[in-house]
Amino acid sequence: MHEIYPLASGFLVWVAFGVFIGGTVLRLVLLALKARRKDPVIYQYFSFYYAARSIIHWIFPFASKGMRDHPVFTIIAFVFHICLILTPIFVAAHVILIMESWQTGWWYLPNAAADIMTIIVVLCLLFFLARRILQKDVRYLSTAGDYVLLLLVAAPFITGFWTYHQWYGFETAGLLHMLSGELMLICLPFTRLFHMALFPFTRGYSGSEFGAVKGARDW
Repeated sequence: MHEIYPLASGFLVWVAFGVFIGGTVLRLVLLALKARRKDPVIYQYFSFYYAARSIIHWIFPFASKGMRDHPVFTIIAFVFHICLILTPIFVAAHVILIMESWQTGWWYLPNAAADIMTIIVVLCLLFFLARRILQKDVRYLSTAGDYVLLLLVAAPFITGFWTYHQWYGFETAGLLHMLSGELMLICLPFTRLFHMALFPFTRGYSGSEFGAVKGARDW
């Protein structure tokens, strides 16, 4: 483990961020070129006004009919995404490491708040797992990869929580925390997790089509 730790905390971090950033940019460029080749009319009727209108209605809870029709799922999904994004950015240990490495940093969460947000992420993932198993239409559309992704997202939070509280085997948990976080970054551009980058484009496309072409709304 001691031999792997410097690799996981150094070289592999750069590899993970490199693949994440490079893969995201590459996929967006390839998708844009594919859209221009297969459906060039997209660029003709694309409207920043209607795109922004759609995006705004889909980033606020209950601003769309679909959200209002599924209030429980909407609340859980929004809480999950907020905690998923903010916790790793503002958890104290991460900010302190950045300060030590780059002599820069930002405000960080109290440890108790980070703990609560971590638990919320894990509980939400358990809800998503139960939903995939118990809800027939979701189960029908689910693949083995969807279940693996749930585990992949949960792993950095569980191992980070374990490491911070220094439970038995926390050294190994700390190494797994780094490796699982790096693996998630690497997988982001190439799995369904890529929706985080595609969201403004798909919503912008839908909003432009409904607003500029059909004279309707998509929420």
